[in-house]
Amino acid sequence: MLLQDYATRSARARPDATALVMGGARVSYDELERTSNRLARLLVGVGCGPGERVALCTEKSPEAVIAMLAVLKTGGAYVPIDTDSPAPRAARILSAAEPRVVLASAAATGMLDALTGEGALGDGVTVGALGRSEIAGDSVRGSFSLAACDDQPDGPLDPVADGDSIAHLLFTSGSTGVPKGVAIAHRNATAFVDWAVSHYGTRAEDRISGHPPLHFDLSTFDIYATFAAGAELHLVPAQTSLIPRVLAAFIRESELTQWFSVPSVLTFLAKFEVVEHRDFPALERLLWCGEVLPTPVLRHWMDRLPHVRFSNLYGPTEATIASSYFDVPERPADETEPIPIGTPCAGEELLVLDDDLNETPAGEIGQLFITGVGLSPGYWHDEQQTRAAFLPDPRRPESGDHIYRTGDLARRSDDGLFHFLGRVDSQIKSRGYRIELGEIETAVNAVDEIRESAIIGVETGGFEGTTICCAYSVRPGRELEAPQLRERLTAVLPKYMLPSRWAVLDGLPTNVNGKIDRPALRALFERKAPEAETAA
Repeated sequence: MLLQDYATRSARARPDATALVMGGARVSYDELERTSNRLARLLVGVGCGPGERVALCTEKSPEAVIAMLAVLKTGGAYVPIDTDSPAPRAARILSAAEPRVVLASAAATGMLDALTGEGALGDGVTVGALGRSEIAGDSVRGSFSLAACDDQPDGPLDPVADGDSIAHLLFTSGSTGVPKGVAIAHRNATAFVDWAVSHYGTRAEDRISGHPPLHFDLSTFDIYATFAAGAELHLVPAQTSLIPRVLAAFIRESELTQWFSVPSVLTFLAKFEVVEHRDFPALERLLWCGEVLPTPVLRHWMDRLPHVRFSNLYGPTEATIASSYFDVPERPADETEPIPIGTPCAGEELLVLDDDLNETPAGEIGQLFITGVGLSPGYWHDEQQTRAAFLPDPRRPESGDHIYRTGDLARRSDDGLFHFLGRVDSQIKSRGYRIELGEIETAVNAVDEIRESAIIGVETGGFEGTTICCAYSVRPGRELEAPQLRERLTAVLPKYMLPSRWAVLDGLPTNVNGKIDRPALRALFERKAPEAETAA
């Protein structure tokens, strides 16, 4: 089974059933199958095939999902690009992925012009439009549009990939300032989808949310689990998430049976008190993944939705969507009681190891490692980072199996449940995004006026979660206020990576080794009221 086969199977079984919903658009499984077949043939005609990459510079839309299936049907891999990313960051992703084709929406024309200026769209890259009109920017010109699909046959294509073929590359934050491309094979993703559909009882009658952006791995679950069950995927427009009451109305009016998002979305809705008692009567399952959901927020939701099943999923992109789960059995009695990350999904294994890679006894803290069917083949064209993160399994080094170093601290309790305890290094989770603080620091230090800087993640607890804080000093004779620095950073960092708290210092504190004293800076931000700081 390959990822695109889920949609094909449902198209054969339920051709007239609705597959995709967004705004006033509804796409049936038959239309999804035939349109993706036409686009796949068009892509083959411009050089796509097994192992080739196709970059998707587009916002969430039915056309974007159709394009994903089309790329997979050529035997290639798709590379979703965040259209809100600054051009330099997107250019680094394109340089690493080396796509044969870039498929873009009209809204991404400005980004493509900027990428052309960055030299990221060379002569060997074909640009196609995910619309009926060709891309026509100031610097970039498209070669074809979806209108060219009209003359293509809509029958099935011969399979040209297998389970070990790469389905997509997902680029995550890198500590050196260069995003890392996580390669996900078909077998990685289908293993999780098959488990999740079985575990959660997904069925054809379900109406499932599609909330995460397409460059975020949680969307993989939404899309392919929906198609596997022959259900309806309701794509949530990005602007809908900006207003709590509008988002709550979307869940209510779409009669969603499953909601899946990062915890910050649930926190956002809870903070503005937009969910009534026994609201969302059609909702059966509420799932979250990507970061810690504060227990007070979970209690808030469970008080209001007693008819809903709540489930916490855990896992890094490198282990494909999620590796463990915890179905919350009852409302936590204590607001300070953390929610476990639970037990491994089928085919997965979680290990808590000490510094010598020996398993720790139950109750003892260690580093969390993952192995099993979801483990990525590694980072795209980066053997050094792959070797550092994907280690030979110390229990059976001759087997060729690997374990992935998550960088998380954890412990296993006597009942076998795993508990997340925080990060080992400077990587944090904020609004569901995994962020290397080093990438932000690299961007800050590149600003000419900056003498030195440090980026600190401060856990504020409650509804707020992890806050990105920036402490910096400027060169002698120079001035740079926090609002000005923030404006500079918007050109190179996506919005979710921008610090929200700032401290302008004469000099950063150092420890006995002469290194920046990060614990001291963390203490500074923890004791300093946000209102007293320079804010952007």
